[in-house]
Amino acid sequence: MRRVMEPRAKEVRHPRAQRPRPAGPRLSVGFVLARRFTLCAFANFVDVLRLAADEGDRSRPILCGWSVLSDTMDPVPSSCGVPVQPGERLGDPRRFDYIVVVGGLLEEIPNISSAYTRFLQRAAEADVPLVGLCTGAFALHRAGLMNGYRACVSWFCHADFLEQFDGLEPVSDQIFVVDRDRLTCAGGASSAHLAAYLVEKHVGRAQANKSLHIMIIDDALLAEKAQPGIPLELKTEDPMVKRALLLMQQRIDTPLSVTEIARQMGSSKRQLERHFRAALDTSPRAAFLDIRLSFARHLLEATDKSISTVAVECGFCDSSHLSRMFRQRYDRTPSEMRNAPPGEGTLVLHA
Repeated sequence: MRRVMEPRAKEVRHPRAQRPRPAGPRLSVGFVLARRFTLCAFANFVDVLRLAADEGDRSRPILCGWSVLSDTMDPVPSSCGVPVQPGERLGDPRRFDYIVVVGGLLEEIPNISSAYTRFLQRAAEADVPLVGLCTGAFALHRAGLMNGYRACVSWFCHADFLEQFDGLEPVSDQIFVVDRDRLTCAGGASSAHLAAYLVEKHVGRAQANKSLHIMIIDDALLAEKAQPGIPLELKTEDPMVKRALLLMQQRIDTPLSVTEIARQMGSSKRQLERHFRAALDTSPRAAFLDIRLSFARHLLEATDKSISTVAVECGFCDSSHLSRMFRQRYDRTPSEMRNAPPGEGTLVLHA
C-alpha cells in the first residue's frame, strides 16, 4: 500500500516576514534550469512575471524581478535545443522570494550538479520557498527537499514518479499544488497559472489577469483544476500498454480500432488484449472509451464549447452518441453536468 505524504510539523515562516527586504520588486524569482529543461514551462512562468512587472509590454522589472542562476554561467540547453544564457551566479538564495527549478527530460534530472543541490538545500534552510515546474518536483525530491510535502507531477510522468520514489503518491489530477513553502506544477500551460497565483498574491490580481490576457489565456485557473490526460486508473508499468494508451490519447478525435493500434505497435490484437487484461483488468476498447470520455468531461468543465463540438473532438458520432456513453459512465448527461448547481457537480463513476 502506498503511503500519502503527510505534512511536516514544522511551522513555515513567510519568506518576507522574517527578513527585511531592500527597495525593489514586490516579487523576485531566481530560476534554476535543469539541462534539457522544458522551454514552454519556463517561458510561460517568466512571461507572466514580465508582463505583470511593468506598464503595457515594456518589460522593465519594476513590480517583479527574475534571473536565471548558474554555477558555471554556461548556456543551458532546453529540451528542444534552444539554449538560455544564465544572468548571474547562484550566490545567496535569500535575495529571492522564490527559487524555481525548471525540469525537463527525466533522464537529465539525476545529472543536476551538486552545486545546484547545495544551493536548493541552503534555500530551504533559509525558508525560501521552492517551486518545481514540470519535472522540477523530481529534482526537489532527489535533493531531499520534498519529504512530508505533496507534489504535483504531470499525468504523463505519474508512473515514473512512482517508480523513482517508492511509497510516495504524487498528485496528478490537478494542475498545481501549493503545500506551504513548496509549490509544484505539471508544467506546460499550468506554469502560467502557478505564476499568476504568485503574482496575484504578491503584486495584485489586476497584474495577474493582465499577464494572462496578453498571453491569450482567459482567466487564472485554481490549483485544483484537473489535468487533461489519461485517467489515473489506467496507469500501468506494462510498456506495451503504456505505448498503446499514449497512442490512444494522440488519436482521441479519430479513434483507431484495436486491430490498427496493435498493428502500429507491431503486435497482434490478441496479444494487446492479453496485456491490457493483465495490467488493467480491462480491454483496449474499454480503456480507449474511458480516455475519450475523460477528455470530454475535461472540455465540458473547462471550456464553453458546445456539446456537439465536444462530441466531434472526442471521436463520437454526434452529441447523442456522446450523451449516451457519458450517462453510462458518469450517471448523468453532459447537459445535466453543465447545468448542475454549484456543489452538485460530482459525478458517479460506473465501471
